Amino acid sequence: MFIFNKRYFYLTIILFLIEVCIAVFVNDSFIRPFIGDALVVILIYCFIKAFWNIHSSLVALSVFAFSCTIEIFQYFNFVNNLKLQKYKILAVALGSVFDWKDIIAYAIGIVTVLWLENKT
Repeated sequence: MFIFNKRYFYLTIILFLIEVCIAVFVNDSFIRPFIGDALVVILIYCFIKAFWNIHSSLVALSVFAFSCTIEIFQYFNFVNNLKLQKYKILAVALGSVFDWKDIIAYAIGIVTVLWLENKT
């Protein structure tokens, strides 16, 4: 069911701005690849919850499955195989390098979301 939740919408904007700052200003081996990946699943979760009234567990599981699917696409070099690398934003969003640590970061992000949702 469609709703508009200001709290999740504001969180989405804040997380998006943090992700942009990480992408533009941080070039390290921990914050950008690990924290950025953990935050991106939280960002997607908040975006969905901003517009749809769906149970938190279902959204969290769906976001995790979606993120893992994108990671599997990276393993099979999806962007290059479909010749999408010329579309820079799409290529960056889909990524190009598979890494098991990304899946761990996604899991940590989703566990964080579920933990925070159960606290409130």
